[in-house]
Amino acid sequence: MKKNLLTLLAILFVISPLKAQDESSHNLKINKNLEIFNSIYRKLDMMYVDSLDADKTIKTAINAMLMSLDPYTIYYPEDNEKELKFMITGKYGGIGSVVRYSAKRKMVTIEEPYLDTPAAEAGLKKGDVILCINDTSMAGKNVSQVSDKLRGESGTTFKLEILRPTTNKKMVFNITRRAINQPAIPYYGMIDENIGYIRLISFTEGCAKKMKDAFLDLKDQGMKSIIIDLRSNGGGSESEAVDIVGMFVPQNTIVVSNRGKMKRTSHDYATTQAPLDTEIPIVLLVDDETASASEITSGSLQDFDRGVVMGTKTFGKGLVQMTIGLPYEGTMKFTTSKYYIPSGRCIQAIDYRNKEAKKDSTNTGKIFYTKNGREVRDGGGIQPDIKIIPDTISNIALYLSMSAIDSTDVLNDYIVDYVYKHDSIAPARNFSITDDDYEEFKKRVIDSGFTYDPQSKKVVTELEKLAKFEGYYDTAAEAFEKLKEKLTHNIEKDLDLNKEDIVNIINNSIVRCYYYQSGGIENTLDKDKFIKEACNLLKDTDKYNEILKPSVKKDKKHA
Repeated sequence: MKKNLLTLLAILFVISPLKAQDESSHNLKINKNLEIFNSIYRKLDMMYVDSLDADKTIKTAINAMLMSLDPYTIYYPEDNEKELKFMITGKYGGIGSVVRYSAKRKMVTIEEPYLDTPAAEAGLKKGDVILCINDTSMAGKNVSQVSDKLRGESGTTFKLEILRPTTNKKMVFNITRRAINQPAIPYYGMIDENIGYIRLISFTEGCAKKMKDAFLDLKDQGMKSIIIDLRSNGGGSESEAVDIVGMFVPQNTIVVSNRGKMKRTSHDYATTQAPLDTEIPIVLLVDDETASASEITSGSLQDFDRGVVMGTKTFGKGLVQMTIGLPYEGTMKFTTSKYYIPSGRCIQAIDYRNKEAKKDSTNTGKIFYTKNGREVRDGGGIQPDIKIIPDTISNIALYLSMSAIDSTDVLNDYIVDYVYKHDSIAPARNFSITDDDYEEFKKRVIDSGFTYDPQSKKVVTELEKLAKFEGYYDTAAEAFEKLKEKLTHNIEKDLDLNKEDIVNIINNSIVRCYYYQSGGIENTLDKDKFIKEACNLLKDTDKYNEILKPSVKKDKKHA
Protein backbone atom coordinates (compact mmCIF):
# COMPACT_ATOMS: atom_id res chain seq x y z
CA MET A 1 0.00 0.00 0.00
CA LYS A 2 2.70 2.48 1.06
CA LYS A 3 4.76 1.75 -2.03
CA ASN A 4 1.85 2.48 -4.35
CA LEU A 5 0.90 5.66 -2.49
CA LEU A 6 4.47 6.87 -2.84
CA THR A 7 4.26 6.05 -6.56
CA LEU A 8 1.24 8.36 -6.68
CA LEU A 9 3.26 11.08 -4.98
CA ALA A 10 5.95 10.68 -7.61
CA ILE A 11 3.36 11.22 -10.34
CA LEU A 12 2.07 14.31 -8.59
CA PHE A 13 5.51 15.81 -8.26
CA VAL A 14 6.11 15.25 -11.96
CA ILE A 15 3.03 17.27 -12.92
CA SER A 16 3.57 20.04 -10.33
CA PRO A 17 4.07 23.44 -11.99
CA LEU A 18 7.81 24.21 -11.70
CA LYS A 19 9.99 26.87 -13.24
CA ALA A 20 12.05 25.83 -16.23
CA GLN A 21 15.21 24.12 -15.08
CA ASP A 22 17.79 21.57 -16.11
CA GLU A 23 16.19 18.11 -16.39
CA SER A 24 18.75 16.41 -14.18
CA SER A 25 18.29 19.04 -11.47
CA HIS A 26 14.54 18.65 -11.77
CA ASN A 27 14.76 14.87 -11.32
CA LEU A 28 17.16 15.31 -8.42
CA LYS A 29 14.63 17.50 -6.61
CA ILE A 30 11.92 14.92 -7.18
CA ASN A 31 14.00 12.07 -5.82
CA LYS A 32 15.28 14.16 -2.92
CA ASN A 33 11.80 15.20 -1.78
CA LEU A 34 10.28 11.75 -2.24
CA GLU A 35 13.10 10.30 -0.15
CA ILE A 36 12.47 12.91 2.55
CA PHE A 37 8.73 12.18 2.54
CA ASN A 38 9.33 8.44 2.66
CA SER A 39 11.76 8.83 5.56
CA ILE A 40 9.38 11.08 7.52
CA TYR A 41 6.50 8.68 7.18
CA ARG A 42 8.56 5.62 8.12
CA LYS A 43 9.96 7.36 11.23
CA LEU A 44 6.44 8.41 12.26
CA ASP A 45 5.08 4.94 11.66
CA MET A 46 7.84 3.44 13.80
CA MET A 47 8.10 5.94 16.65
CA TYR A 48 4.97 8.12 16.85
CA VAL A 49 3.08 7.73 20.12
CA ASP A 50 -0.06 6.40 18.40
CA SER A 51 -0.45 3.95 15.53
CA LEU A 52 -0.88 5.61 12.14
CA ASP A 53 -3.60 4.80 9.66
CA ALA A 54 -1.62 4.73 6.40
CA ASP A 55 -4.64 5.34 4.17
CA LYS A 56 -5.85 8.31 6.21
CA THR A 57 -2.46 9.90 6.89
CA ILE A 58 -1.08 9.71 3.37
CA LYS A 59 -4.41 10.71 1.83
CA THR A 60 -4.27 13.84 3.99
CA ALA A 61 -0.77 14.56 2.66
CA ILE A 62 -1.92 14.00 -0.92
CA ASN A 63 -4.95 16.27 -0.55
CA ALA A 64 -2.86 19.02 1.05
CA MET A 65 -0.40 18.87 -1.85
CA LEU A 66 -3.16 18.98 -4.45
CA MET A 67 -4.83 21.93 -2.76
CA SER A 68 -1.60 23.87 -3.25
CA LEU A 69 -2.17 23.56 -7.01
CA ASP A 70 -5.81 24.33 -7.77
CA PRO A 71 -9.22 23.20 -6.47
CA TYR A 72 -9.92 21.09 -9.56
CA THR A 73 -7.00 18.68 -9.15
CA ILE A 74 -8.42 15.90 -6.97
CA TYR A 75 -7.45 12.37 -5.94
CA TYR A 76 -10.31 9.85 -5.85
CA PRO A 77 -9.46 6.64 -3.99
CA GLU A 78 -11.51 3.58 -4.84
CA ASP A 79 -14.19 4.37 -2.24
CA ASN A 80 -14.83 7.81 -3.82
CA GLU A 81 -15.17 6.61 -7.41
CA LYS A 82 -18.97 7.09 -7.25
CA GLU A 83 -18.49 10.79 -6.62
CA LEU A 84 -16.34 11.14 -9.75
CA LYS A 85 -18.80 9.12 -11.83
CA PHE A 86 -21.70 11.29 -10.70
CA MET A 87 -19.80 14.45 -11.58
CA ILE A 88 -19.12 13.19 -15.12
CA THR A 89 -22.43 11.47 -15.91
CA GLY A 90 -24.94 13.04 -13.55
CA LYS A 91 -25.98 9.51 -12.54
CA TYR A 92 -25.92 7.78 -9.18
CA GLY A 93 -27.61 4.83 -7.52
CA GLY A 94 -30.23 5.95 -5.03
CA ILE A 95 -33.85 6.93 -4.43
CA GLY A 96 -33.94 10.26 -6.27
CA SER A 97 -34.72 12.89 -3.66
CA VAL A 98 -33.24 16.00 -2.14
CA VAL A 99 -32.94 15.71 1.65
CA ARG A 100 -32.39 18.48 4.19
CA TYR A 101 -31.68 18.95 7.88
CA SER A 102 -34.46 20.23 10.15
CA ALA A 103 -33.19 22.22 13.14
CA LYS A 104 -36.62 21.85 14.74
CA ARG A 105 -36.57 18.05 14.67
CA LYS A 106 -32.80 17.64 14.70
CA MET A 107 -33.26 15.04 11.98
CA VAL A 108 -32.85 14.82 8.22
CA THR A 109 -36.08 15.00 6.24
CA ILE A 110 -37.28 14.44 2.69
CA GLU A 111 -37.25 17.76 0.86
CA GLU A 112 -38.07 17.10 -2.79
CA PRO A 113 -38.51 13.73 -4.52
CA TYR A 114 -37.73 13.82 -8.24
CA LEU A 115 -40.29 12.77 -10.83
CA ASP A 116 -40.30 9.09 -11.88
CA THR A 117 -37.85 7.97 -9.20
CA PRO A 118 -38.08 5.34 -6.42
CA ALA A 119 -38.73 8.12 -3.87
CA ALA A 120 -41.72 9.50 -5.77
CA GLU A 121 -43.06 6.06 -6.71
CA ALA A 122 -42.87 4.84 -3.11
CA GLY A 123 -44.95 7.83 -2.02
CA LEU A 124 -42.36 9.74 -0.01
CA LYS A 125 -43.40 13.34 0.58
CA LYS A 126 -41.82 16.64 1.53
CA GLY A 127 -41.43 16.81 5.28
CA ASP A 128 -41.15 13.06 5.95
CA VAL A 129 -38.66 12.60 8.80
CA ILE A 130 -36.09 9.87 8.12
CA LEU A 131 -35.98 7.71 11.27
CA CYS A 132 -34.15 4.52 10.26
CA ILE A 133 -32.44 2.98 7.25
CA ASN A 134 -32.23 -0.81 7.48
CA ASP A 135 -32.95 -0.59 11.22
CA THR A 136 -30.04 1.82 11.75
CA SER A 137 -31.23 4.96 13.52
CA MET A 138 -30.61 8.23 11.69
CA ALA A 139 -30.99 10.29 14.88
CA GLY A 140 -28.21 12.84 15.13
CA LYS A 141 -26.97 12.15 11.58
CA ASN A 142 -26.25 14.99 9.19
CA VAL A 143 -27.34 15.28 5.55
CA SER A 144 -24.12 13.76 4.18
CA GLN A 145 -24.34 10.73 6.46
CA VAL A 146 -27.98 10.06 5.61
CA SER A 147 -27.37 10.56 1.88
CA ASP A 148 -24.57 7.99 1.97
CA LYS A 149 -26.98 5.48 3.49
CA LEU A 150 -29.69 6.21 0.94
CA ARG A 151 -27.33 5.79 -1.99
CA GLY A 152 -26.02 2.43 -3.12
CA GLU A 153 -25.83 0.02 -6.01
CA SER A 154 -28.77 0.05 -8.41
CA GLY A 155 -31.08 -2.89 -7.82
CA THR A 156 -30.40 -3.17 -4.08
CA THR A 157 -33.39 -2.95 -1.75
CA PHE A 158 -33.45 -1.41 1.73
CA LYS A 159 -35.98 -0.63 4.44
CA LEU A 160 -36.76 3.01 5.14
CA GLU A 161 -38.74 4.09 8.21
CA ILE A 162 -40.14 7.63 8.27
CA LEU A 163 -42.42 9.77 10.42
CA ARG A 164 -45.08 11.69 8.49
CA PRO A 165 -45.73 14.95 10.38
CA THR A 166 -49.20 15.55 8.92
CA THR A 167 -50.53 12.30 10.42
CA ASN A 168 -47.89 11.77 13.13
CA LYS A 169 -47.65 8.16 11.96
CA LYS A 170 -44.56 6.07 11.38
CA MET A 171 -44.39 4.39 7.99
CA VAL A 172 -42.05 1.74 6.59
CA PHE A 173 -41.12 1.47 2.90
CA ASN A 174 -39.13 -1.18 1.07
CA ILE A 175 -37.38 0.78 -1.66
CA THR A 176 -35.22 -0.54 -4.49
CA ARG A 177 -32.47 1.82 -5.59
CA ARG A 178 -32.18 2.72 -9.25
CA ALA A 179 -29.74 4.64 -11.40
CA ILE A 180 -30.80 8.25 -10.89
CA ASN A 181 -29.99 10.55 -13.76
CA GLN A 182 -30.39 14.18 -12.83
CA PRO A 183 -31.77 15.85 -15.95
CA ALA A 184 -29.45 18.34 -17.62
CA ILE A 185 -32.56 20.13 -18.88
CA PRO A 186 -35.16 20.06 -16.11
CA TYR A 187 -37.48 22.37 -18.06
CA TYR A 188 -38.06 23.86 -21.48
CA GLY A 189 -41.12 25.53 -22.93
CA MET A 190 -42.58 28.58 -24.62
CA ILE A 191 -42.56 31.87 -22.72
CA ASP A 192 -45.10 33.25 -25.19
CA GLU A 193 -46.15 32.44 -28.74
CA ASN A 194 -42.70 33.38 -30.15
CA ILE A 195 -40.04 33.05 -27.45
CA GLY A 196 -38.72 29.65 -26.38
CA TYR A 197 -36.87 28.93 -23.15
CA ILE A 198 -34.42 26.15 -22.23
CA ARG A 199 -32.99 25.74 -18.72
CA LEU A 200 -29.66 23.90 -18.94
CA ILE A 201 -28.22 23.11 -15.49
CA SER A 202 -25.21 20.90 -16.33
CA PHE A 203 -23.03 19.64 -19.17
CA THR A 204 -23.23 15.93 -18.43
CA GLU A 205 -23.00 13.16 -21.01
CA GLY A 206 -25.74 13.38 -23.62
CA CYS A 207 -26.93 16.87 -22.75
CA ALA A 208 -26.27 18.17 -26.30
CA LYS A 209 -28.68 15.55 -27.69
CA LYS A 210 -31.31 16.61 -25.13
CA MET A 211 -30.67 20.25 -26.05
CA LYS A 212 -31.18 19.46 -29.73
CA ASP A 213 -34.43 17.61 -29.04
CA ALA A 214 -35.75 20.46 -26.89
CA PHE A 215 -34.81 23.05 -29.51
CA LEU A 216 -36.53 21.18 -32.34
CA ASP A 217 -39.65 20.66 -30.22
CA LEU A 218 -39.84 24.39 -29.51
CA LYS A 219 -39.36 25.16 -33.21
CA ASP A 220 -42.34 22.91 -33.94
CA GLN A 221 -44.32 24.97 -31.41
CA GLY A 222 -43.59 28.17 -33.34
CA MET A 223 -40.47 29.46 -31.63
CA LYS A 224 -38.92 32.49 -33.37
CA SER A 225 -36.25 33.35 -30.76
CA ILE A 226 -34.78 31.58 -27.73
CA ILE A 227 -33.52 32.14 -24.19
CA ILE A 228 -30.85 29.68 -23.05
CA ASP A 229 -30.55 29.86 -19.27
CA LEU A 230 -27.07 28.94 -18.00
CA ARG A 231 -27.34 30.50 -14.55
CA SER A 232 -25.79 28.42 -11.75
CA ASN A 233 -24.53 25.95 -14.37
CA GLY A 234 -21.10 24.84 -13.15
CA GLY A 235 -20.21 23.21 -16.46
CA GLY A 236 -18.98 19.70 -17.20
CA SER A 237 -18.11 18.10 -20.52
CA GLU A 238 -16.22 20.33 -22.95
CA SER A 239 -17.28 18.23 -25.93
CA GLU A 240 -20.96 18.65 -25.03
CA ALA A 241 -20.44 22.43 -24.99
CA VAL A 242 -18.86 22.30 -28.46
CA ASP A 243 -21.81 20.27 -29.76
CA ILE A 244 -24.32 22.75 -28.31
CA VAL A 245 -22.49 25.72 -29.87
CA GLY A 246 -22.50 23.69 -33.10
CA MET A 247 -26.30 23.90 -33.18
CA PHE A 248 -25.99 27.61 -34.02
CA VAL A 249 -22.75 28.08 -36.02
CA PRO A 250 -21.46 26.54 -39.26
CA GLN A 251 -19.97 23.06 -39.34
CA ASN A 252 -16.18 22.77 -38.88
CA THR A 253 -16.02 25.99 -36.84
CA ILE A 254 -13.38 25.96 -34.08
CA VAL A 255 -15.16 26.66 -30.80
CA VAL A 256 -12.45 26.20 -28.17
CA SER A 257 -8.71 25.53 -28.05
CA ASN A 258 -6.90 23.78 -25.21
CA ARG A 259 -3.29 24.73 -24.58
CA GLY A 260 -1.15 22.77 -22.12
CA LYS A 261 2.46 21.91 -21.34
CA MET A 262 2.35 18.60 -23.21
CA LYS A 263 1.49 18.29 -26.87
CA ARG A 264 -1.20 15.69 -26.24
CA THR A 265 -3.07 18.13 -23.98
CA SER A 266 -3.29 20.81 -26.69
CA HIS A 267 -6.25 20.46 -29.03
CA ASP A 268 -8.60 22.53 -31.14
CA TYR A 269 -12.25 21.48 -30.94
CA ALA A 270 -14.50 22.22 -33.89
CA THR A 271 -18.17 21.60 -34.59
CA THR A 272 -18.80 18.34 -36.42
CA GLN A 273 -22.47 18.47 -37.40
CA ALA A 274 -24.53 20.71 -39.64
CA PRO A 275 -26.14 23.48 -37.55
CA LEU A 276 -29.84 23.52 -36.70
CA ASP A 277 -30.28 27.29 -37.06
CA THR A 278 -27.69 29.98 -37.77
CA GLU A 279 -30.12 32.91 -37.71
CA ILE A 280 -32.47 32.57 -34.73
CA PRO A 281 -31.95 35.35 -32.13
CA ILE A 282 -30.45 34.01 -28.89
CA VAL A 283 -30.14 35.44 -25.39
CA LEU A 284 -27.87 33.56 -22.98
CA LEU A 285 -28.55 34.16 -19.28
CA VAL A 286 -25.47 33.91 -17.03
CA ASP A 287 -24.46 34.71 -13.46
CA ASP A 288 -21.46 34.40 -11.16
CA GLU A 289 -22.02 30.63 -10.88
CA THR A 290 -21.91 30.10 -14.65
CA ALA A 291 -18.61 28.29 -15.14
CA SER A 292 -16.41 26.09 -17.33
CA ALA A 293 -18.38 24.51 -20.19
CA SER A 294 -21.12 27.10 -19.62
CA GLU A 295 -18.54 29.80 -20.25
CA ILE A 296 -17.35 28.05 -23.40
CA THR A 297 -20.93 28.07 -24.64
CA SER A 298 -21.81 31.65 -23.72
CA GLY A 299 -18.37 33.06 -24.52
CA SER A 300 -18.09 31.35 -27.90
CA LEU A 301 -21.54 32.46 -29.03
CA GLN A 302 -20.61 35.98 -27.86
CA ASP A 303 -17.35 35.81 -29.84
CA PHE A 304 -19.23 34.68 -32.95
CA ASP A 305 -21.79 37.50 -32.40
CA ARG A 306 -24.31 34.70 -32.48
CA GLY A 307 -26.14 35.64 -29.30
CA VAL A 308 -26.44 38.33 -26.64
CA VAL A 309 -25.04 37.42 -23.21
CA MET A 310 -27.13 38.90 -20.40
CA GLY A 311 -26.73 38.87 -16.63
CA THR A 312 -23.68 39.20 -14.40
CA LYS A 313 -19.99 38.38 -14.91
CA THR A 314 -19.42 34.63 -15.01
CA PHE A 315 -17.22 32.64 -12.64
CA GLY A 316 -14.07 32.49 -14.77
CA LYS A 317 -12.97 28.85 -14.93
CA GLY A 318 -10.68 28.47 -17.90
CA LEU A 319 -8.85 25.34 -16.74
CA VAL A 320 -9.20 21.93 -18.35
CA GLN A 321 -8.95 18.62 -16.48
CA MET A 322 -8.39 15.02 -17.48
CA THR A 323 -8.40 11.80 -15.45
CA ILE A 324 -5.78 9.05 -15.12
CA GLY A 325 -5.94 5.71 -13.39
CA LEU A 326 -3.82 5.08 -10.30
CA PRO A 327 -2.84 1.97 -8.33
CA TYR A 328 -5.52 0.20 -6.27
CA GLU A 329 -8.41 1.43 -8.45
CA GLY A 330 -7.79 5.07 -7.64
CA THR A 331 -8.25 7.94 -10.08
CA MET A 332 -6.83 11.41 -10.28
CA LYS A 333 -8.51 14.34 -12.00
CA PHE A 334 -5.93 17.02 -12.68
CA THR A 335 -5.52 20.24 -14.61
CA THR A 336 -3.63 19.83 -17.88
CA SER A 337 -4.35 22.95 -19.89
CA LYS A 338 -6.27 26.18 -20.27
CA TYR A 339 -9.00 26.77 -22.77
CA TYR A 340 -9.25 29.68 -25.17
CA ILE A 341 -12.47 30.70 -26.90
CA PRO A 342 -12.70 31.92 -30.53
CA SER A 343 -11.61 35.54 -29.97
CA GLY A 344 -8.37 34.15 -28.50
CA ARG A 345 -9.12 35.08 -24.89
CA CYS A 346 -8.72 32.86 -21.87
CA ILE A 347 -11.35 33.54 -19.24
CA GLN A 348 -9.55 32.03 -16.23
CA ALA A 349 -10.12 34.43 -13.34
CA ILE A 350 -7.62 33.21 -10.74
CA ASP A 351 -3.92 32.52 -11.00
CA TYR A 352 -3.70 29.65 -8.50
CA ARG A 353 0.08 29.75 -8.50
CA ASN A 354 -0.07 33.26 -7.05
CA LYS A 355 -3.41 32.75 -5.28
CA GLU A 356 -4.86 35.99 -6.55
CA ALA A 357 -7.41 37.12 -9.10
CA LYS A 358 -6.00 38.06 -12.49
CA LYS A 359 -8.67 40.63 -13.13
CA ASP A 360 -11.39 42.30 -11.12
CA SER A 361 -14.98 42.90 -12.24
CA THR A 362 -14.03 45.99 -14.25
CA ASN A 363 -13.05 45.91 -17.90
CA THR A 364 -9.30 46.09 -17.34
CA GLY A 365 -8.22 42.91 -19.14
CA LYS A 366 -6.51 42.59 -22.47
CA ILE A 367 -8.72 43.56 -25.41
CA PHE A 368 -9.86 40.97 -27.96
CA TYR A 369 -12.43 41.23 -30.73
CA THR A 370 -15.52 39.30 -31.71
CA LYS A 371 -16.26 38.28 -35.29
CA ASN A 372 -17.97 41.62 -35.90
CA GLY A 373 -15.18 43.55 -34.23
CA ARG A 374 -16.81 44.21 -30.87
CA GLU A 375 -14.40 44.59 -27.96
CA VAL A 376 -14.28 41.80 -25.37
CA ARG A 377 -11.80 41.25 -22.54
CA ASP A 378 -9.90 38.32 -21.10
CA GLY A 379 -9.58 37.32 -17.46
CA GLY A 380 -12.29 37.21 -14.83
CA GLY A 381 -14.92 35.31 -16.76
CA ILE A 382 -17.35 36.39 -19.48
CA GLN A 383 -18.55 39.96 -19.22
CA PRO A 384 -22.22 40.12 -20.32
CA ASP A 385 -23.29 42.35 -23.20
CA ILE A 386 -26.14 43.55 -20.98
CA LYS A 387 -25.59 43.63 -17.23
CA ILE A 388 -28.47 42.90 -14.89
CA ILE A 389 -28.29 43.38 -11.15
CA PRO A 390 -30.03 40.39 -9.53
CA ASP A 391 -32.86 41.01 -7.10
CA THR A 392 -31.89 40.39 -3.50
CA ILE A 393 -34.02 38.32 -1.15
CA SER A 394 -35.23 40.04 2.01
CA ASN A 395 -33.56 39.07 5.28
CA ILE A 396 -36.71 37.67 6.89
CA ALA A 397 -37.51 35.60 3.80
CA LEU A 398 -33.99 34.15 3.86
CA TYR A 399 -34.27 33.15 7.52
CA LEU A 400 -37.72 31.60 7.03
CA SER A 401 -36.42 29.44 4.19
CA MET A 402 -33.34 28.23 6.11
CA SER A 403 -34.76 25.26 7.98
CA ALA A 404 -31.27 24.18 9.04
CA ILE A 405 -31.08 27.19 11.38
CA ASP A 406 -34.75 28.10 12.00
CA SER A 407 -35.72 26.10 15.07
CA THR A 408 -39.44 26.67 14.38
CA ASP A 409 -39.34 25.36 10.77
CA VAL A 410 -42.60 27.28 10.41
CA LEU A 411 -42.42 27.89 6.66
CA ASN A 412 -41.69 24.26 5.85
CA ASP A 413 -44.46 23.05 8.19
CA TYR A 414 -46.93 25.42 6.55
CA ILE A 415 -46.08 24.07 3.10
CA VAL A 416 -46.37 20.44 4.26
CA ASP A 417 -49.77 21.13 5.83
CA TYR A 418 -50.98 23.03 2.76
CA VAL A 419 -50.13 20.12 0.48
CA TYR A 420 -51.82 17.68 2.88
CA LYS A 421 -55.05 19.71 2.69
CA HIS A 422 -55.08 20.17 -1.11
CA ASP A 423 -55.29 17.20 -3.47
CA SER A 424 -54.48 19.42 -6.44
CA ILE A 425 -53.58 23.00 -7.28
CA ALA A 426 -53.70 25.30 -10.31
CA PRO A 427 -51.18 24.79 -13.16
CA ALA A 428 -47.60 25.52 -12.14
CA ARG A 429 -47.26 28.81 -13.99
CA ASN A 430 -50.51 30.21 -12.61
CA PHE A 431 -50.46 29.01 -9.02
CA SER A 432 -50.31 31.37 -6.06
CA ILE A 433 -51.60 31.23 -2.52
CA THR A 434 -54.42 33.66 -1.68
CA ASP A 435 -54.27 36.69 0.62
CA ASP A 436 -56.24 34.68 3.18
CA ASP A 437 -53.64 31.91 2.93
CA TYR A 438 -50.90 34.41 3.63
CA GLU A 439 -52.74 35.82 6.62
CA GLU A 440 -52.92 32.28 8.02
CA PHE A 441 -49.20 31.87 7.40
CA LYS A 442 -48.45 35.17 9.16
CA LYS A 443 -50.40 34.05 12.22
CA ARG A 444 -48.48 30.77 12.33
CA VAL A 445 -45.15 32.60 12.11
CA ILE A 446 -46.04 34.99 14.95
CA ASP A 447 -47.48 32.21 17.13
CA SER A 448 -44.44 29.98 16.53
CA GLY A 449 -42.03 32.36 18.22
CA PHE A 450 -39.97 32.74 15.06
CA THR A 451 -37.15 35.27 15.35
CA TYR A 452 -34.39 36.39 13.06
CA ASP A 453 -31.38 38.64 13.18
CA PRO A 454 -32.19 41.99 11.49
CA GLN A 455 -29.09 43.27 9.72
CA SER A 456 -30.01 46.94 10.15
CA LYS A 457 -29.85 46.55 13.95
CA LYS A 458 -26.42 44.91 13.62
CA VAL A 459 -25.12 47.83 11.57
CA VAL A 460 -26.45 50.41 14.04
CA THR A 461 -24.90 48.52 16.98
CA GLU A 462 -21.51 48.44 15.24
CA LEU A 463 -21.81 52.14 14.37
CA GLU A 464 -22.67 52.91 17.98
CA LYS A 465 -19.54 51.09 19.17
CA LEU A 466 -17.42 52.97 16.65
CA ALA A 467 -18.93 56.33 17.73
CA LYS A 468 -18.08 55.58 21.36
CA PHE A 469 -14.54 54.60 20.40
CA GLU A 470 -14.03 57.82 18.43
CA GLY A 471 -15.69 59.99 21.09
CA TYR A 472 -18.75 61.08 19.08
CA TYR A 473 -21.39 59.09 20.91
CA ASP A 474 -22.34 61.61 23.61
CA THR A 475 -23.43 64.22 21.10
CA ALA A 476 -25.23 61.60 18.95
CA ALA A 477 -26.78 59.46 21.70
CA GLU A 478 -30.29 60.85 21.24
CA ALA A 479 -30.13 60.24 17.49
CA PHE A 480 -28.96 56.67 18.06
CA GLU A 481 -31.86 55.98 20.43
CA LYS A 482 -34.42 57.35 17.96
CA LEU A 483 -32.91 55.32 15.15
CA LYS A 484 -32.94 52.12 17.21
CA GLU A 485 -36.57 52.81 18.13
CA LYS A 486 -37.50 53.08 14.46
CA LEU A 487 -35.62 49.85 13.68
CA THR A 488 -37.30 47.88 16.45
CA HIS A 489 -37.84 44.26 15.50
CA ASN A 490 -41.49 43.80 14.45
CA ILE A 491 -42.20 40.39 12.88
CA GLU A 492 -45.74 41.25 11.75
CA LYS A 493 -44.59 44.48 10.11
CA ASP A 494 -41.67 42.69 8.40
CA LEU A 495 -44.00 39.97 7.11
CA ASP A 496 -46.19 42.62 5.50
CA LEU A 497 -43.28 44.63 4.16
CA ASN A 498 -41.68 41.58 2.49
CA LYS A 499 -44.86 39.77 1.48
CA GLU A 500 -43.92 39.46 -2.20
CA ASP A 501 -40.61 37.71 -1.47
CA ILE A 502 -42.16 35.31 1.01
CA VAL A 503 -45.19 34.50 -1.15
CA ASN A 504 -42.90 33.65 -4.08
CA ILE A 505 -40.93 31.23 -1.90
CA ILE A 506 -44.11 29.59 -0.60
CA ASN A 507 -45.61 29.34 -4.10
CA ASN A 508 -42.51 27.75 -5.57
CA SER A 509 -42.13 25.23 -2.74
CA ILE A 510 -45.78 24.17 -2.99
CA VAL A 511 -45.64 23.85 -6.79
CA ARG A 512 -42.59 21.56 -6.56
CA CYS A 513 -44.61 19.18 -4.39
CA TYR A 514 -47.11 18.68 -7.22
CA TYR A 515 -45.18 19.38 -10.43
CA TYR A 516 -41.62 18.58 -9.31
CA GLN A 517 -38.51 20.41 -10.51
CA SER A 518 -39.89 21.41 -13.90
CA GLY A 519 -42.98 22.92 -12.30
CA GLY A 520 -40.85 24.90 -9.89
CA ILE A 521 -38.96 26.47 -12.80
CA GLU A 522 -42.17 27.16 -14.73
CA ASN A 523 -43.65 28.88 -11.68
CA THR A 524 -40.86 31.49 -11.74
CA LEU A 525 -40.96 32.36 -15.46
CA ASP A 526 -43.23 35.40 -15.15
CA LYS A 527 -41.49 36.71 -12.02
CA ASP A 528 -37.84 36.28 -13.00
CA LYS A 529 -36.14 39.63 -13.64
CA PHE A 530 -33.54 38.09 -15.98
CA ILE A 531 -36.17 36.36 -18.11
CA LYS A 532 -38.31 39.50 -18.32
CA GLU A 533 -35.33 41.52 -19.58
CA ALA A 534 -34.40 38.79 -22.07
CA CYS A 535 -37.95 38.75 -23.45
CA ASN A 536 -37.96 42.54 -23.77
CA LEU A 537 -34.72 42.42 -25.76
CA LEU A 538 -35.90 39.63 -28.08
CA LYS A 539 -39.07 41.62 -28.80
CA ASP A 540 -36.97 44.68 -29.71
CA THR A 541 -35.28 43.51 -32.91
CA ASP A 542 -33.54 46.83 -33.55
CA LYS A 543 -31.93 46.87 -30.10
CA TYR A 544 -30.89 43.21 -30.40
CA ASN A 545 -29.23 43.82 -33.79
CA GLU A 546 -27.63 47.04 -32.56
CA ILE A 547 -25.80 45.15 -29.80
CA LEU A 548 -24.36 42.63 -32.25
CA LYS A 549 -23.76 44.90 -35.23
CA PRO A 550 -20.28 45.07 -36.79
CA SER A 551 -17.92 47.51 -35.09
CA VAL A 552 -15.64 50.03 -36.75
CA LYS A 553 -12.86 47.81 -35.38
CA LYS A 554 -14.05 44.76 -37.31
CA ASP A 555 -10.80 44.74 -39.30
CA LYS A 556 -9.06 43.54 -36.12
CA LYS A 557 -7.94 39.93 -36.18
CA HIS A 558 -10.41 37.36 -34.84
CA ALA A 559 -8.46 34.34 -33.61
